[in-house]
Amino acid sequence: MEDHTTAPTAGDGTATDGESVTLTRRRFLQSVCTSGAGITSMAWAPGASGQSAPQVPAQAGAVEGYPVTLKVNGTTHRLTVAANAILLDTLRDQLQLTGTKKGCDHGQCGACTLIVNGVTVNACLSVTVMHDGDEITTIEGLARDGKLHPVQQAFWDHDAYQCGYCTAGQMMSAVGILQDKRIPADDAAVREAMSGNICRCGAYKNIVTAIQDARGKMRRNV
Repeated sequence: MEDHTTAPTAGDGTATDGESVTLTRRRFLQSVCTSGAGITSMAWAPGASGQSAPQVPAQAGAVEGYPVTLKVNGTTHRLTVAANAILLDTLRDQLQLTGTKKGCDHGQCGACTLIVNGVTVNACLSVTVMHDGDEITTIEGLARDGKLHPVQQAFWDHDAYQCGYCTAGQMMSAVGILQDKRIPADDAAVREAMSGNICRCGAYKNIVTAIQDARGKMRRNV
């Protein structure tokens, strides 16, 4: 029930015949809401309180890049990259070499493994500007003249992959192992050397078999 006076009022709650009246609670709240909306609208309106509307700062210019030269799979590329550009992203996004996969992005799964100056590295942990002038081999660069690399052929022959997502990194690590004379040739040493590459499908046995098969073929080709 609303509180109100008994003074005669017009239909809108105002006094009649010059008599004052206390507004009903409903009329009071309506007045307050109306006034508040008007004040709020004025506060947000351009030029309110004698102040101009806030200016949106101009968009900052593009971050200045750094020139780098990368020799990838025998081809020289001159690029401009951001200071914090990751080698994995540069290869995939700028050179469209998408065979190298982005996995964990923390250097723990090995999916992004490639070879830089003869050494395997995790591309997701390497800053591009650190590789200016380096020779890089990705999975796209293993085959020669339309013929698969012995490691690629062995993976095919021994079904050393399931979903295939980690396969590029597995192959690049395998090539690095077979080129590194410090790593023994027994299965246990191969498993240990390949431990940085995760196969979520569990094809580890076939991977080791493929690597050892490729080892024999590469020796015969020397």
